[in-house]
Amino acid sequence: MANDYFQFKQFTVHQQRAAMRVCTDACIQGAYTARYLRTSPPARVLDIGAGTGLLSLMLAQAIPAPIDAIELDADAFAQAGENFAASPWAQRLQVIHADARQFNAARPYPFIITNPPFFINALKSGKAARNTAMHATELDFAALAAAIDVNLSADGACSVLLPYDAFEQFRVLAANKGLELAIKLDVQQSPRHGFFRTVGIFKRGAVNTEMETLLIYDAQNQYTPDFVALLKEYYLYL
Repeated sequence: MANDYFQFKQFTVHQQRAAMRVCTDACIQGAYTARYLRTSPPARVLDIGAGTGLLSLMLAQAIPAPIDAIELDADAFAQAGENFAASPWAQRLQVIHADARQFNAARPYPFIITNPPFFINALKSGKAARNTAMHATELDFAALAAAIDVNLSADGACSVLLPYDAFEQFRVLAANKGLELAIKLDVQQSPRHGFFRTVGIFKRGAVNTEMETLLIYDAQNQYTPDFVALLKEYYLYL
C-alpha cells in the first residue's frame, strides 16, 4: 500500500485524498523548473492542476514568488490547501477551487507550471477522480494550451510535463498560441529504457530550442549524478 505522505527535506506532501500521488517525473519537473527560475525569479506563478500541491511547494522552496494553484477536484483541492498551510511558505501559497478551462486571471502570470492529465485513448480505471487526474478527459491538450495562453503575460513562460510520445502534439498546439519551445528535457529511466517523459519550457515568440536529457538510473540501478544533483535539495535521503 502506498504511503499516505511523502516526506521531503523541507516539507511534507500528504496525499491520502488525492487521486495522483507524488511521482518521480513530477519531482523532476519541479526541481528542473525551480533551477530554471532561480536565475530570474518571476513576480508571480500559477500552477494549473495543483493535485497535492507538490509543484507549488517545490517552487516555493526555491524562489520567493507568491504562487496561486488551481485545482478542480474537491478532495485534491482540500489536500493541497492542507499541505500549503503546513509548509514554511504558507503565506505565499494559495489554492483556488476552479476549472482551468474557465479560469481567467485578473492579472496574467509571468510564469505558469502544469503537470496536466495526459493519457489519451488509454484504458481508464474505475475511479472517476483518478481518471480525471491521469487522463485528458476534462482538460485536453487544446484546452490546456488555451488556458495557458489566456493566463500568461505577454512576455511570460511556462513549464509543462508530458509523455515523451505525446509531447509533439502539445508543442504544435502551443505554437498555434504563440508559445514556442525554449528548452526540452527528455527523461529516461535507465540505459535499458527509451525516453518516457518530457519537460518543456515554452516562451512567447520565436526562440532557439535547447535540448537536454536526464537519465534517472545508471546501468547498476543507482541514481545518476545528474539526477542526484537535481533532486538533492528536495529528496530526504539524497
